[in-house]
Amino acid sequence: MPWFSGFEAIVAQRAPLAPHTWLGLGGPAEFFAQPRSQDELATLVRRCHEQQVPMRLLGGGSNVLIPDEGVTGLVVQLSAAAFGEIRCQGSGVRAGGGAKLGHVITESVAKGLAGLETLVGIPGTVGGALHGNAGGRSDDIGQWTAAATIMTREGQIIQRRKQDLVFAYRDSSLDELVILSAEFQLEQEDPTELAKRMQKQWIVKKAEQPIVDQRTGCIFKSPRGMNAATLIDQAGLGGAHVGSAAVSDRNANFIVADQGATTHDVRRLIDQIRSRVQERLSVPLELQIELW
Repeated sequence: MPWFSGFEAIVAQRAPLAPHTWLGLGGPAEFFAQPRSQDELATLVRRCHEQQVPMRLLGGGSNVLIPDEGVTGLVVQLSAAAFGEIRCQGSGVRAGGGAKLGHVITESVAKGLAGLETLVGIPGTVGGALHGNAGGRSDDIGQWTAAATIMTREGQIIQRRKQDLVFAYRDSSLDELVILSAEFQLEQEDPTELAKRMQKQWIVKKAEQPIVDQRTGCIFKSPRGMNAATLIDQAGLGGAHVGSAAVSDRNANFIVADQGATTHDVRRLIDQIRSRVQERLSVPLELQIELW
């Protein structure tokens, strides 16, 4: 009897992962599940723990690079409506870990709640944004986070309040298996003015990023006081490519996967960039994208 007996309706075998990522690369998951409820997720998590089945969570796929050979164990995606609910009350917003960050920003701005609009244009889910403390040049999601509800690898549900959370540059203490939901404490402002400010930020951000229909990913963290894209350009890597993976001509901190690209191409290009920036500028570049 397979370990996933009873979960046949939601567990697929040898499921392609590339369509679930922004780079559109990588092999299949040994097992892939999209649970329909929190109870179903908890039961699945406990089963994996008992059967020692490795388990990973995939959010919006904007910040992950899947190996060409795929991944072993179970990959879970919280795409069901049960994990994407968004509620605004007073100056607070509660959002499911599977909610699209862009949807949360739009909802909060419509209610005249300011803070998260500085994150406009950042892809992915609330859970992924919290895990990596997504942010722009001045603000990040962590500074507005009042609480988070998480699920451990044993299936236990725990709430972490603000005093329990630690946020750093593109990093957080929220490293448990699942971020089920989060609460944000925002500031009330005029919705019309807030919407105008968000639109201006969206225009600026889009002008600095690869075009929408490209398969792409942001690769490195910007070292303190510096900009990763500028460093890559200064190292003479504009237009660099390995196979069908290339440095974006609009923002050098993005790699674009053209037709025929592989994860191996992207990994080799990443290594080339890090080596050249270190050699020419004596600056170590730390990855922002997660290598599975």
